[in-house]
Amino acid sequence: QVRLMESGGGLVQAGGSLRLSCAASGNIFSSNVVRWYRQAPGKPRELVAAITSGGITNYADSVKGRFTISRDNAKNTVFLQMNSLKPEDTAVYYCNTNSGLVHYWGQGTQVTVSS
Repeated sequence: QVRLMESGGGLVQAGGSLRLSCAASGNIFSSNVVRWYRQAPGKPRELVAAITSGGITNYADSVKGRFTISRDNAKNTVFLQMNSLKPEDTAVYYCNTNSGLVHYWGQGTQVTVSS
């Protein structure tokens, strides 16, 4: 059973930075796309960033230029560096990957940005 564990969330002032980590229990990241989603209260879950096994990245328009997704396959870990944080970035952030039709999710980590 694959397990994903996010960490690194917290409370930060606007303009600050956080680095989220997502660690997998097995070697699932090296051959699959890994994604970061977020969900704010009362809003649907939205895709924030994704990285392919080859390192190609994609970002939501709202975070382009501020967030950077990266991966360390040797450590089965994916990161989300978040800079210039805004209050509207406040949400629970989730890590996701899939193997075929089976999707795996972490439990989420709370990011709160104060104005």
